[in-house]
Amino acid sequence: MSDDDKYTYRVTWSAEDNEHVGLCAEFPSLSWLAKTKEEALRGISALVAETVADMRERGEGVPEPIATHGFSGMFKVRIPAALHRRLVMEAAEYSVSLNRLVSMKLANTEEPVRTFAATSTTAKGVVTRPRPQKRRSA
Repeated sequence: MSDDDKYTYRVTWSAEDNEHVGLCAEFPSLSWLAKTKEEALRGISALVAETVADMRERGEGVPEPIATHGFSGMFKVRIPAALHRRLVMEAAEYSVSLNRLVSMKLANTEEPVRTFAATSTTAKGVVTRPRPQKRRSA
């Protein structure tokens, strides 16, 4: 399988055009309109292949397919100091690391289950202490 077959495609509905539109993440300027999803996918795939061939003919660099990238699972994000502080405090309240809290937020999952284990140190040296458990009335 060539790299040309490994690009990231998506087909969605365009209400404005009243047709399906085929898109390729690695070539955001390209799109293909068609009456069916299948035709839109075939169209954008052919257009990308043609574009890649033209780029190679001209000696231009061809985008690497996202699917072939190696990902470390790490990236840096700059955020305002106030947000950083708020996230560290929230992580401490949940007794989880800042990394775990932010990962869960990015994944759009539920907030971590509060655990009130022994005193522990979390991100940036914030110390958490056990809190009394609330009891339900019978």
